[in-house]
Amino acid sequence: MIKRFAAGVLALLAAWVTAGVAGTERDLRLPNRFSDMIPGESVTGWQPMTFEKIRAHTRYTLVKDQGRTVLRADSNASASGLVNPVDIDPKAYPVLAWRWKVNRTIDKGDVTRKSGDDYAARIYITFAEAPENLSFFERAKLAAIRMVYGQTPPSAALTYVWGNRVPVGSIHPNPYTRRVQMIAADSGPAHVNQWRSVRRNIVEDFKRAFGREPSRISGIAVMTDGDNTGESATAWYGDIRFIAESENE
Repeated sequence: MIKRFAAGVLALLAAWVTAGVAGTERDLRLPNRFSDMIPGESVTGWQPMTFEKIRAHTRYTLVKDQGRTVLRADSNASASGLVNPVDIDPKAYPVLAWRWKVNRTIDKGDVTRKSGDDYAARIYITFAEAPENLSFFERAKLAAIRMVYGQTPPSAALTYVWGNRVPVGSIHPNPYTRRVQMIAADSGPAHVNQWRSVRRNIVEDFKRAFGREPSRISGIAVMTDGDNTGESATAWYGDIRFIAESENE
């Protein structure tokens, strides 16, 4: 049986395509920004990420909040995400910036257990890992997947989460796979129902999490889920940006 995140990786694989990006000198203008979309219409450019044997999916809609279009995610003991394929050099654009808001945290959330692997909000950054960073068996496994699906899935990911009781900035291996390292970008109920602006240096975070330099970024995904704990949560996501440098931003 394919484990939950493995299914998610295959979903990212199925969604992955080369995406052109254009932007200013400092702020990389990604395609498919939520603020460019129309409330009530379909989310364009972001592709569904679903998981084997999880039939209840999170509902994603475009809404207006504070005069700007944002993505709303409603989870009721459900799990699914949205993926935006990209091709970005993290050394050229090392800073990830975004805004998010949640109505609550997941009470039974636990970063150490599969049964607690739920978050009111999370953002995945996936990396198309260079072959030299993989063991022989990892390369063989990816080669087998490529033979079946025609493409190589991302083999490493950072996940920025809104946790419930972990320290902000702490790093935790995902309980399903150590190829995914989770970083608490926000934590606890103190700021629920408030928009939070977050900036992270993904190069430094990747080096702390994996002990090496990151390869190219292959995708962004958002997910709000409560399937393991049976809980419900609502999150709002603003635009996700890549910035050339953090100084004076």
